[in-house]
Amino acid sequence: MSDIERLLEPMIPALRRYSRALLRDQSASDDLVQDCLERAIAHWGQRRTDGNPRAWVFAILQNLFKTRMRRIANRAPDVALEDADESAIAVAAPQVKQLLYKETLGALAKLPEDQRAVLLLVAVEDLSYAEAAKVLGVPIGTVMSRLSRARERLLALTTGEARPDTAQLQLRIVK
Repeated sequence: MSDIERLLEPMIPALRRYSRALLRDQSASDDLVQDCLERAIAHWGQRRTDGNPRAWVFAILQNLFKTRMRRIANRAPDVALEDADESAIAVAAPQVKQLLYKETLGALAKLPEDQRAVLLLVAVEDLSYAEAAKVLGVPIGTVMSRLSRARERLLALTTGEARPDTAQLQLRIVK
């Protein structure tokens, strides 16, 4: 029988008693004692040889207990799956946002240069219509009409729903 076994084995019942008194749960207590014994064996060479190994092992157990309690305190409370609010556990897949982002960038690239420039200046760079008109060197009315056409076309490209273009509608002449 090795020195470690000879000193640790008689301590196990006392460690279990102390651990159960702390945790009040048999399985959690047994896990704590096992963790304690593993740590004591792994760090056996670091103990002070002039001190009491019993106090050292109980100190390990106490420190493991404190660490476990801190982790439990910082963790969100456990909720049964049946009792959980669906919105709390449902998370949108991150791939969807990435796909929408790529789709929007692709649709933005398909816009004519004048519409894309106005849309980027107003919607992305947050310039006013007057500031965008000054940057592009066009009247404010042109900025507003290009922006309107750019938004409609971007919507049509991203959703597949095309609004009727008023320039392509045939007007009927009434006398």
